[in-house]
Amino acid sequence: MLTVWGRKHRTCDGVSRRDFLRAGAIGLGGLTLADVFRLRAAAGDPQTSSPRAVIMVCLAGGPSHIDMYDLKPNATEEVRGVFRPIKTTVPGFEISEVFPLQAKIADKLAVVRTVQWQEPMQHELQEVYTGFSKAAKRPAFGAVVSKLQTGRDDRMPAYVSLDQYSADHAVVESPQYAGAAHRAFLYGSEGVKNLGLQRGMTAAKLTDRTALLTQLDTLRKDVDTRGEFAGMDAFTARARDMILSPKARAAFDLSTESPRTRDHYGIGGKYIYGNDPVPTLGWPADKFLLARRLVEAGVSVVTVRVGTWDYHGKTSGTGNIFTGLRSQLPLLDRSVYALVTDLHDRGLDKDVAVLVWGEFGRTPKVNNVEGRDHWPAAGFALFAGGGWKTGQVIGETDARAAEPKTRPLGPQNVLATVYTALGIDPAQTLPDFTGRPIPLLDDPKPIAELV
Repeated sequence: MLTVWGRKHRTCDGVSRRDFLRAGAIGLGGLTLADVFRLRAAAGDPQTSSPRAVIMVCLAGGPSHIDMYDLKPNATEEVRGVFRPIKTTVPGFEISEVFPLQAKIADKLAVVRTVQWQEPMQHELQEVYTGFSKAAKRPAFGAVVSKLQTGRDDRMPAYVSLDQYSADHAVVESPQYAGAAHRAFLYGSEGVKNLGLQRGMTAAKLTDRTALLTQLDTLRKDVDTRGEFAGMDAFTARARDMILSPKARAAFDLSTESPRTRDHYGIGGKYIYGNDPVPTLGWPADKFLLARRLVEAGVSVVTVRVGTWDYHGKTSGTGNIFTGLRSQLPLLDRSVYALVTDLHDRGLDKDVAVLVWGEFGRTPKVNNVEGRDHWPAAGFALFAGGGWKTGQVIGETDARAAEPKTRPLGPQNVLATVYTALGIDPAQTLPDFTGRPIPLLDDPKPIAELV
């Protein structure tokens, strides 16, 4: 939600100017929805009628591929860890024993075991969100989709981030030269929890153009110079319509879901991180459910950052990487299972793609404090839906899950696969801030086995 800093003045009916801007704008890094509509129109964005969508789940911190989707039961103990592989419904497709629910729907999943990253061992999430290193300053893929994909419903934002870390989100999900109009709608701890009106603001007040202009007469010049509010023109009216739209409000309102559906997603779980003696961290299963609701309502891209995956080992106590993973992985298992089966049950599996991955894997060898460290040379990406060819494992690593033996792939290949599923040519260009055409990806080849 947009926050306007400074003194808090009130209008004649008791509604503060700050509250009005909070009621009339959604948190887009300083942009109102009116600004979003205005900038999109200025860019001449076309509209058609056949959108597709993607839900991207980011496991920030480096999920341990060797304990999740690429187990090595014949390796030495210090490599293989404590988990064992289990069979799934697809012959030859084995996953961790802590994923029994995903094992039941392996025909609806595809895993790439040979993703490699370029970032030098740091938690730089830009490769996950853009396909490039942080230094490249490329636009987030959600912003690219927002700009290039056609056929969206203007009553819903094109790109929503369910990332509670708003400051970090602004960096890793930046639209860059895709344009500020294509910034993600941030739904987080400081974001919009629903699209209802704030204190004292009624629909009648919001739609009464004359009264609003009178109330804001002393504010307009100040705010207009910053581009935060340009008057109640046609674009502002569209923003107002979204705020008042039953469709938009309903999409963000989880209270309308049945207890059965909420139970299917397992809302309310907690997990242990490393040394913690009891589960204390909340697992955001509600974000998976909210993501499904948003794409069903017409949002093109939803990004979800969940969990705690940076398991280097214990610094005190008795916990280790396996303590944490044994607590957290069943929650991820249930969330992936719930989302994928829910999309299939609703007939959305062809039109909604799901991607689950992180910024790298973990070291094959367990370190001396019973953890695994950063490992960009190998990791996984899990795919579902989107019309992709599922029920398969793509790529093979060596006996220690340290390097690819076959089919080495990179984040750009992963995102090229997503772009293709959304009807966007990953080989096309966008003009940068100087007008120079920049390819969406340097390696625009999608993963052939999936498409």
